[in-house]
This record gives sequence, C-alpha cells and structure tokens, in this order.
Amino acid sequence: MPNTPNLVLLWSSRDPEVFQQLVAMYARNSLRNGWWDRVRLIIWGPSAQVAAEDAPVQALLDELQSDGVELLACQRCAENYGVSATLADLGIDVQYMGQPLTDMLQSGWHCLTF
Repeated sequence: MPNTPNLVLLWSSRDPEVFQQLVAMYARNSLRNGWWDRVRLIIWGPSAQVAAEDAPVQALLDELQSDGVELLACQRCAENYGVSATLADLGIDVQYMGQPLTDMLQSGWHCLTF
C-alpha cells in the first residue's frame, strides 16, 4: 500500500471549541506549511449540526475552503440532523461517506479523528 502525503481529518465532536482550537488550526497550518499535499475535512455525526448552526464555525469552514482544505460531510448524518441543504449551501460536498473514507484509508491517506 503506498504511503501518500495526504491527510483526512474526521471531525465528529459536537464541541465547537474542539473545531476552532484544534481541527481548524491544524487543517489550515497543514497546508500553509506544506506538511501534507492534500487535506480533507470530513464532517461526521454531531459536528454536522454544529457546522450548520454555528456562525463562527461556518466562518472558519469558509476560510479553510479558501486555503484549499477539501470539505466533505456525511450525508446520512446530515439527514439525521436535518442539515443536508444547509451544509450544501455552505459549499460542503455532502455525500454518503462510508465508501469514500474506506477508499482513502485503503489508498494510504493518514487519518486524524476529533
């Protein structure tokens, strides 16, 4: 299995501070400092509701996207929280994530979970 310089951040925490003080900072700095070639952020579980409802989190998501972080969200989770359309309107790629995440892991992407 090849070892690629790509990172997927799996954000599931409902705590916005975890996103603001950890996930967003690491994602941004990873690309700015060239630590990883590609960085994807997957919004999964309770974080979908936070992303859809918390304005400061939304502002950071927009900044991350501008910096080149690829934003994705689990469609099933978003449906469960009733926020699919809101996340899509924020420019987040909402899709069923089980297979895409599996593909990333099997192709050598590194994964951090928050």
